[in-house]
Amino acid sequence: MKKVTAFVGAARKGHTYKATREFLDQLEAYGDVETELVQLSDYRLEGCRGCKLCFSKGEEFCPLKDDRDVLIAKIEASDGVVFASPNYSFGVSGWMKVFFDRMGFLYHRPRFHGKTATNIVVQGIYGGEKIVKYLDFAAWALGFRKVKGSVHTAFEPMTAKEQAKRDASLAKQAAKFHAELAKPALRAPSLVELTIFRLGRTSMKVELDERSRDWRYYQERGWLHGDYYYPTKMNPAMRALGSLVDFFGTRMAKARA
Repeated sequence: MKKVTAFVGAARKGHTYKATREFLDQLEAYGDVETELVQLSDYRLEGCRGCKLCFSKGEEFCPLKDDRDVLIAKIEASDGVVFASPNYSFGVSGWMKVFFDRMGFLYHRPRFHGKTATNIVVQGIYGGEKIVKYLDFAAWALGFRKVKGSVHTAFEPMTAKEQAKRDASLAKQAAKFHAELAKPALRAPSLVELTIFRLGRTSMKVELDERSRDWRYYQERGWLHGDYYYPTKMNPAMRALGSLVDFFGTRMAKARA
């Protein structure tokens, strides 16, 4: 069985909740997926204060004592996740934004490689496509393999035509998500992914040392000298590109220092 957890950034059980529940039901219908729906409003999340202690010393030194770690543990126990949000003021809801902000240190130290993510955005008028792109990118930056999210437009109450369109879209998205879950957990990185990893790693090696939690995290996992975040097959061209990125990345980092 695969475990999929959906995080819903809406306080009421309206369109966003219902669309997410329908998506999870579509996954469960395959027979090899169990799901959990988490409403972020049921958990205590405080706004990030920007102290950067999670970057420099470690997330355990965060002065906020909320449910951040409880929610992160749910992600870690899952094979796939769904980030669902209504379109509030042309952006994600406050609940969802605070959730992503509280995981800020994980953009420095991603740990969700091998897991799959997608998103669902619900709106009354327009603007949701930009939110889908944001959630896609945020999930990718955390290490997830992403399945493009979906946006659903409808007023209240939904018409039969709007309902049918949403149902078909969610079924198609669920099929793609289920297929991605079935693939091997770790795949070879793309050229862009390899380049971003090597640039970030090189900058860290030049600019930081063992006093930094980011640096120690990379050292503990062998990232300071490995080809990528995890062992992977690379052809000679990819290895050569990685070395080239290391060379120029070192020069750029030293120029900034």
